[in-house]
Amino acid sequence: YNSEFPERVAFFAVTETEHTVTGSRTEFLGRNGSPGSPAAMGRTGLSGRVGSALDPCAAIHTRFALEDGQEREIVFILGASRDTAGACNLVRRFCDTYEAQRALEGVWDYWNRALGAVYVETPDPAVNFLVNGWLLYQTLGCRLWARSGFYQSGGAIGFRDQLQDAMALVHTEPRILREHLLRCAAHQFREGDVQHWWHPPLDRGVRTRISDDYLWLPYAVCRYVSCVGDTGVLDECVSFLEGRPVKPDEDGYYDKPARSDESSTLYEHCVRAINQALQFGERGLPLMGCGDWNDGMNRVGRHGKGESIWLAFFLYDTLVRFQEIARGRGDAAFVERCAAHIDKLRQAIEQHAWDGQWYRRAYFDNGEPLGSAANPECQIDSLPQSWSVLSRAGEPARAQAALESVYNRLVRREAGLVQLLDPPFDRSHLEPGYIKGYAPGVRENGGQYTHAAVWVAMAFAAAGDWARAWEIAALINPVNHGSTPEAIQVYKVEPYVVAADVYYNRQHVGRGGWTWYTGSAGWMYRLFVESLLGLRLEVDHLRLEPVLPESWKSLRIHYRYRETFHHITVRNRGGRKVTRVVVDGQERPDGIIPLVDDRCEHHAEVDLG
Repeated sequence: YNSEFPERVAFFAVTETEHTVTGSRTEFLGRNGSPGSPAAMGRTGLSGRVGSALDPCAAIHTRFALEDGQEREIVFILGASRDTAGACNLVRRFCDTYEAQRALEGVWDYWNRALGAVYVETPDPAVNFLVNGWLLYQTLGCRLWARSGFYQSGGAIGFRDQLQDAMALVHTEPRILREHLLRCAAHQFREGDVQHWWHPPLDRGVRTRISDDYLWLPYAVCRYVSCVGDTGVLDECVSFLEGRPVKPDEDGYYDKPARSDESSTLYEHCVRAINQALQFGERGLPLMGCGDWNDGMNRVGRHGKGESIWLAFFLYDTLVRFQEIARGRGDAAFVERCAAHIDKLRQAIEQHAWDGQWYRRAYFDNGEPLGSAANPECQIDSLPQSWSVLSRAGEPARAQAALESVYNRLVRREAGLVQLLDPPFDRSHLEPGYIKGYAPGVRENGGQYTHAAVWVAMAFAAAGDWARAWEIAALINPVNHGSTPEAIQVYKVEPYVVAADVYYNRQHVGRGGWTWYTGSAGWMYRLFVESLLGLRLEVDHLRLEPVLPESWKSLRIHYRYRETFHHITVRNRGGRKVTRVVVDGQERPDGIIPLVDDRCEHHAEVDLG
């Protein structure tokens, strides 16, 4: 009945030839029944009723007897196909226990390979548990493929969202990142803006005035090219979308855009995205539009004058990175354009972003600051503080002071979380947007928004404050929220995957929110593997710059490059710098670990002193 999939046929089957079925949820559960004790379990069979008028479900009931010592293997098959014939073929194929077992083993083999590309052995089991399995599983299985979770079953692809997820895959599945770069480029309008999200396969989605979406394409392209070295992707030709522009009096609109006859290289798509972002307000800061990274702040700049300070830092970082791509292409004019705006942004940030102890968040259309000590609510927001360091655009003394303010005002050690902002929006005159509709201390409105909390930890690591970086990483590690029965009674959600948010609401302090379907998983993987354990992939070699707790004396990293494993032992001899790198018995004065694919195992030793 879904018009997007008119010919699709779903199926449910079992390998037992004797079985009964029902398509009625009421029959299966019973009147006022529940899945905990379905009425069908007390019956000898099901009625066989199916049809469109029922409260729908799909249930199969089979009976069998086991004598002492007997075993029996039964396989249930759930799936979908393009048509009835395809569905029947799949049922026939997998109603064979041997074929079903082969398929299951293929799934196991894939995950063993994907999750084994980077395998770490650290003194912290909670870190090992996430890095060696759950973070990448959450990123690939939930965020990129299912695009569905217990708290959101949407199926859409978010332009900025899945680009960030895919950036975590450079070590494991760079092919998927490459494919996704081209997929996202195909959802860019000719003017340079993009669909905020869309639903495959027909690609209906929303065109908005959100100001950061399109910048994630060049940002992700820079990461892919610098890590993998695949400059050929820049020459891939991709078509644009066509649709009416968003009107000045609307935040966005939902539609199915047309496919343009015009196409261009991925490099040109990135250039158009950056040019689209070079729109500034009276202070020289980027226009915020109807939201930047924080969609909930959709009223700050909706009249076309509000400016985003976080976006200034993000745009600065993107320009610095993409300048190198343009230089490699010999595009001198665009290199100069990037350089000119880099200088202007730095000046605007220094003149208009600093509030005295931290960086402001934005300016409303009417010129009133947001994220200032003068505000009754949202006096400080972690985003511009973290990115003042991550972008390297903040003046060093100010950036250091900004992180100190985050640590003192937003890191809640007693609750085990890091607030996004404080105080939450509630009853003041400030009207930032729908973020104010959340209860104080819930989600973005003053709770922990884990995506941003990860950036806080990454910023402390980048600033050289390693102790606090590890402290914050431990605070936001979900495993540590479920280490005791008492902790689980507070946290209440799965402790083996990342939650999008953790409440700081007075009634629910420490309670986890939206799990599984959160972009925090990919960033947390990068926090542990890159910011803390210091793994840097530079095309055909690794560079290690680990920042380790003083109590850690050593760790091991097993890194698979194509079909070859490189086993790396890091020894902490009481210092913070890499003093010696030895690869296969030979010291490396350049400090790098070459990556070769000769299917022979290689060993490296890295000393910190």
